[in-house]
Amino acid sequence: MRRFQDCYEDAYERIPAACQMDLHTAIQETQCALNLVLNNKFSEALDLLRPWWKNSMYHALGYSSILVMQATMTFDQRDIQTAMSTIKEALTTCQRFRRRNSMVGSLLNKQSTMQEEEMHAELCYAECLLQKATLTFVQDENMISFIKGGIKIRTSYQIYKDCQNVLNANQEVDGQSNAFRQFEGGVKLGVGSFNLMLSLLPQRILRLLEFIGFSGNRSFGLSQLREGASNHSLRSILCSLTLLFYNTYVSLILGTGEGNLEEAEALLEPYRHKYPKGSIILFYSARICTLRGQLEKAVCRFEECVRSQNEWRQIHHLCYWELMWTHSFQQQWEEAYHYAQLLCVESRWSKAIYVYQKAAILSMMTEEQVKKTGENVVELFRQVEGLKQRLAGKSIPTEKFAVRKSRRYKSSSPVPLVLPALEMMYVWNGFTIVGKRPDFTEALLVTIETAETQLREDPNPSEFHPDDSCLVQMLKGLCLKHLGRPLQAELCFTQVLSSERTIRYDHFLVPFTLYELGLLYKQQGDYSRAAAFIENAKTNYKDYSMESRLHFRIHAALNSLRGSPVSTP
Repeated sequence: MRRFQDCYEDAYERIPAACQMDLHTAIQETQCALNLVLNNKFSEALDLLRPWWKNSMYHALGYSSILVMQATMTFDQRDIQTAMSTIKEALTTCQRFRRRNSMVGSLLNKQSTMQEEEMHAELCYAECLLQKATLTFVQDENMISFIKGGIKIRTSYQIYKDCQNVLNANQEVDGQSNAFRQFEGGVKLGVGSFNLMLSLLPQRILRLLEFIGFSGNRSFGLSQLREGASNHSLRSILCSLTLLFYNTYVSLILGTGEGNLEEAEALLEPYRHKYPKGSIILFYSARICTLRGQLEKAVCRFEECVRSQNEWRQIHHLCYWELMWTHSFQQQWEEAYHYAQLLCVESRWSKAIYVYQKAAILSMMTEEQVKKTGENVVELFRQVEGLKQRLAGKSIPTEKFAVRKSRRYKSSSPVPLVLPALEMMYVWNGFTIVGKRPDFTEALLVTIETAETQLREDPNPSEFHPDDSCLVQMLKGLCLKHLGRPLQAELCFTQVLSSERTIRYDHFLVPFTLYELGLLYKQQGDYSRAAAFIENAKTNYKDYSMESRLHFRIHAALNSLRGSPVSTP
């Protein structure tokens, strides 16, 4: 038993061989496998789970989870197909432990060992359904697969709601077993994640989902995940990782960039001590440094994460993406190019975005620097459209954006894009990060003002000139806002809005500028004016590039304004 406890607590090298697989042992062994994953021992984790994955619901869930994680990071069709067949088998395994009528409500107030197994079977089944839905979205391109994925998500959501009812009905019972506490952790992970995910959706989408039974409450979702993170169950680390992902990625890309970094650091701290070389922990530690503007420190930590393991190179690719951006924020274009090139060669996620990003970075370099790389920038931009892919029958919005921008290079006399790397930096909300560092923001402003001067003095302005000028003004306004010069920032933003009729191609600039002007007024405490500009962007513009991304950000911004004073003196 001591050997098992060692593995359970610290994921040491010694892996026990279970002679029987009751619920308690299955949960412990799955915890041991999770510890191995967090210590970069991915193959060992699979080896531990493999003997029992067709006979134990938790082994099935753990085994399939690792393969699904791998497939969604590689986008390799063979990995996706392997994970899909494993998930189907895992669902079959979980189904064997479910109550025959599959009505979770019938488990209320029943506490025998068999009923505990049934309760856990519902949880494991719901988690496997979510994984299958995720793979369904990335595996096929047709709408039928998209609908099938949606049905699986709805079934999973309903199971979690039923499990929540079971939990509520039994909350007051004294002397709850460890299995019940593990069940509670699983419910909090599922219910919390669903509520948080649904709360992020813009109102027009959420109204449609509410019609078919979905609802999302952000504060409730966050509270459930926080409780789950602190309850010392198998899924505690998964609740923590969900909160970390929300605070370090979702809040930035789909929100206003106001993630709770104090909470993220507090969640990560105990795991940094427990898994000091764990690549997932090192990755989030580096990401927090980036968001705090500690870019030099972030580079060191991402490089340490790359060195920490070689088995899952897809984690390297996540680091390369981050390193590309941390160097871009510092305008270290040769270093940024190095990581963009690695992504082009090694990663399968989105060749179109990687090639566009590489070409955009090269566009920021001197002719001498580009010459040393041996690259042809025009040819790279021309490749982008042919690399576009479709997921769940739809194009990736950032790919569509990259394709549309790169079309300027199709003619025999291409008109170069203006500051394309800084434009993509804005698309990924990178100015929020650079804004933490006045030195790098000032350096970006110099680059932007140089482009502004070149456009103003251009003797033969092209058809793209008005659009390029508006882009430069928007980017300049962002820098000025972060440098604490709001009046100058406002002038830049209003210049874009007053030029709306002259814009021919980049129609996204106006609604995005309205949104940024709204955030500027919010920063100054003028909440009613802020809401008016953001509502204008939401209501009066449609069919422009990156529309869905802006609507996510608008939704987050309006939520943050609710409860604020109507106006200030």
